[in-house]
Amino acid sequence: MPAPPGRRRARIAFSDSAAKQLDAITSEAELHALDRSLVVLSVDPDAGEPLPGDSTGPQLRQYTDDVEHVRLVYWVTALRTVVVVAFIEV
Repeated sequence: MPAPPGRRRARIAFSDSAAKQLDAITSEAELHALDRSLVVLSVDPDAGEPLPGDSTGPQLRQYTDDVEHVRLVYWVTALRTVVVVAFIEV
């Protein structure tokens, strides 16, 4: 899915715990499914839905791909240039 003209993709970053979860994935199929979901978020950080919570920290969002069986919990930086993935479930 190409980015809209004049708009750059957000960079994807991982929290320490998400990086550990990523290191534990060994299946090529799971890595491919995760990669597809990360591309969706880099193009459209609003693709997920907001999770309930308070306003003291970043607004957590959840992206679920039922076809690829991927769930990501993430937040978007204030300038919308970085998506920080906090939790990975494949």
